[in-house]
Amino acid sequence: METERLITTDKGLRLLARIRTICMALPETEEKIDGFGHTSFRVQDKPYVMMGQTGDVANLHLKTDKETQSLLLAREDDAYRMTPYIGRHGWVTAVHADPDADAAVWYELTELITEAYLRTAPKRLRNSFLRS
Repeated sequence: METERLITTDKGLRLLARIRTICMALPETEEKIDGFGHTSFRVQDKPYVMMGQTGDVANLHLKTDKETQSLLLAREDDAYRMTPYIGRHGWVTAVHADPDADAAVWYELTELITEAYLRTAPKRLRNSFLRS
């Protein structure tokens, strides 16, 4: 399996920009490049979204719980797959994440990113976000 690296393609950078806009709107999110070359979005130094590039394809990885992961993997449209290495911890990869996708796709991705954030954030941030 080819190792992921930093995103360099135009389409991948546009996808990263859209994901960055969503993630950075969430309280105390930080963007970091991890030791594996992923761009990661973190709260309290815990990742909830990661992105990398394999070949010419940008990959979007999202932290989910096991129930959500099962539902996403069971979909007939094959939009998600288990993320290599960390999938056993609930991570999924959005297979066809595209910066030019329609509004319905971006609504779903935004919801999944927000859920990933809430799953990862400490209780005080989670409660503050939910009250706002």
